[in-house]
Amino acid sequence: MTWPCFYRALAAGAETVTVWSQLLDRINVFPVADGDTGRNLVISLAPLRKEYADTGDLCRSLLLAARGNSGNIAARFLQEFVCMASLQDLAATVQRGRDAAYRTVTEPRPGTMLSFFDRLAELCSCIPSKADATWTTALLQSLEYAVADTVLQQPVLEQAQVVDAGALGLYLFYDGYFSCLAGTKQFFSPARACFKECLRIADTFSREKTAGFCIDAVLKCDGSTEARLQQMGESTVVMHSGEYIKVHLHAPDREKAQRELAASGRIVAWADDDLAAQTGIFKEPGSTAVVHIMTDAAGSVTREDAAMLGIALLDSYITMGDTSLPETCCSPADMYKAMRAGIPCSTAQASLDERRQHYAGALELHASVLYLCVGSVYTGNFKTAFSWKQEHDPDNRFTIIDTGTASGRLAIAVHCAARCARHALRMGEVETCARTALERAREYIFIDTLHYLAAGGRLSKTEALFGDMLKLKPVISPQKDGAQKVGMVRNRSDQVRFALERLAEVFAAETYGLILFQYTDNRSFVEETAATVQRRFPSTELLVRPLSLTTGVHTGPGTWAVAFAPAAVR
Repeated sequence: MTWPCFYRALAAGAETVTVWSQLLDRINVFPVADGDTGRNLVISLAPLRKEYADTGDLCRSLLLAARGNSGNIAARFLQEFVCMASLQDLAATVQRGRDAAYRTVTEPRPGTMLSFFDRLAELCSCIPSKADATWTTALLQSLEYAVADTVLQQPVLEQAQVVDAGALGLYLFYDGYFSCLAGTKQFFSPARACFKECLRIADTFSREKTAGFCIDAVLKCDGSTEARLQQMGESTVVMHSGEYIKVHLHAPDREKAQRELAASGRIVAWADDDLAAQTGIFKEPGSTAVVHIMTDAAGSVTREDAAMLGIALLDSYITMGDTSLPETCCSPADMYKAMRAGIPCSTAQASLDERRQHYAGALELHASVLYLCVGSVYTGNFKTAFSWKQEHDPDNRFTIIDTGTASGRLAIAVHCAARCARHALRMGEVETCARTALERAREYIFIDTLHYLAAGGRLSKTEALFGDMLKLKPVISPQKDGAQKVGMVRNRSDQVRFALERLAEVFAAETYGLILFQYTDNRSFVEETAATVQRRFPSTELLVRPLSLTTGVHTGPGTWAVAFAPAAVR
């Protein structure tokens, strides 16, 4: 690829999808109402965030990364698109991509991403010598209406009164892509006339639970098996790159599907989602509130919690080897497995532009936003948000709290604030609730080995060596001025004893409160410990969640934590 801004534009497109991914999840009703189109597109488009010396390598990365129905169709289209030599080849490239996307789908349907590709191909048939602001604005406006039209092209979309999430996802990608090429600020606005009534599922829509599994597998095999693979399940998408074939399908029996796929070739990559679990969560829509809560995913708040509480998450990025993904789209099991294998893992902030788009988008969708920001001693998010607010929030609708903490203590405050927001009528009520929860909340993080703290530069290698030799495990508590070491223990039994003693200082047998246990790759142990605590303090509400991956990268596998606050909001 010779033109220098091409990869920058691809990255901008992927970034725009990430900003609005939770909105895509909320309106995802086709082909299954499982609320994961945004997540799947973020994972599928992740390879576009970096430059490749060879577009063949990028095409293979797209094939390997693709997740879900929408992600696989998008990846097949983009395998053609990323091979475009110059903008003058846009029309022919889009046509090839559209045709390739149609071939991957067993039953092409209107009112989907495919309809978006049809319209894109029509609009790109005549392009100027340069993608200037005038042409870009006209193109994006026409594509807006192509997305809006999907509402009436699928019965389920018409019933839900929303646009197709996959089509909107590709619109978002090209909004970012063409805006970057043209040097404009033509970013998606949910307030535009053709979108604003079609981005919230109608109350009358019937949310049904669906059984089965959403499967993504990569096979190394003879391409002649492609036709047979297309008949294996529902919502099937099949594409190939060299000796690799990617298969996406919905199947009622995961093990049977795995056996049948293995009979066609060697399985080199596998991912699956439980549709019953996903559609079960989606069946319970998140609450709406006068005050909308926004927070950082570094606060041990899962994507599922965010959907249930009706809040927005701002991701940091987790890098595992050559792969970089938003925190809530990264598999904890994969990350800790990589860390134990010695593969370098690290964290990074989202770009300034991505974070600013999040703030602007929140104020477009909500009258009043409370951002519970991870402590400024840990990241620069508070400074970035405050700077943006000074320039773009003349009506003071965007309130920011520097929480001075992260991981579970932040999660406790978020849960309390979100519950308060369900019935609060003013920002002041929710802000007071959040600050009170932060004052009362405590957290203790139990680290299994000092190796990972030393690897991240948070502990000298000498300290780590002597600590591990003496079999000492530190207990860490996130505070306003940084993570503080508050104790040393020798084994898991001592860790549990330490946790129980600290909980007993706060909770009597009849005292209500909220307790959050967090695990890394030790879920069974943490769940057993949580059960013990629940028996001892039966009046408390107890949650078990993954530890924030931002924290997990620094503390390593084997870590677990407990955060708690008395008299939390019910």
